[in-house]
Amino acid sequence: MVLSMDMLGDLLGFITGGTLAGIPTIIVMAIPFIVGLIVGFLVKKFLKWAIIVAVIVAVVAYFGFFGLTLDGLKNLATTYTPIVYQYGTLLLGILPLGLGFIIGLVLGFIFG
Repeated sequence: MVLSMDMLGDLLGFITGGTLAGIPTIIVMAIPFIVGLIVGFLVKKFLKWAIIVAVIVAVVAYFGFFGLTLDGLKNLATTYTPIVYQYGTLLLGILPLGLGFIIGLVLGFIFG
């Protein structure tokens, strides 16, 4: 799809000069991006700690101090997977311009 220069100019004019509910459009577009950057950074930091904890739990389970069974893990996954999907859908559904959030999340994860 090719946009004519006039349509592109109108779109850029709306982004830089328009308002949504009294808030400049550029601000409405930047907020999800910034939130995505922060969340991506925090997810990356959390995953580092989660990997460390998982290794410690695996070592403790190997030596028999902690009972870790595949059935127990399946029960946890079955119990909490729908909740994770529900909150993830809610998060992406309530944020305006979710694409900005996703881009920020990826960039925050990569460069955080």
